[in-house]
Amino acid sequence: MRVVIASDFSGFRLKEAVKAHVLSLGYDLVDVGAQTEEDTTLYYEAASRAAELIQKGEAERGIVICGTGAGVSMIANKFRGVYAVACESVYTAEKTSLINNANVLAMGEKVVSYAMGAEMAEKWLAGRWCEGFEDQRRLNNERGFAKLQELEAHFS
Repeated sequence: MRVVIASDFSGFRLKEAVKAHVLSLGYDLVDVGAQTEEDTTLYYEAASRAAELIQKGEAERGIVICGTGAGVSMIANKFRGVYAVACESVYTAEKTSLINNANVLAMGEKVVSYAMGAEMAEKWLAGRWCEGFEDQRRLNNERGFAKLQELEAHFS
């Protein structure tokens, strides 16, 4: 699976920790965010770069990082077909993959430790939408995602 990762300057250190862990798990990873601690990439630049790759089908999943996770998720969600969720726990990260079909994980360096960010990314990447769900729960999730896409089309 190809994964894109990006951060602004305030999420650089968390991005580097998450990136190292994701690479150790064997994922194909492309980094389109800040490249050094001195890099002045802003949250909207980093999130846009990552979201564009998801939108074009050049990456299946994305991880975007800023100080809080809020800014990058707001920007990423402006791209049709990109579904980003800002997460602050392993549980939420895992469930957004399984239940909500999120294709972008957003997190903040000021609220998530390096170890937790790595674990969040691992659980989120391992999850597959509706995996292990019984028929009715799977159907409900499929209907929910279809409604999300309908709203996206209507308001775009």
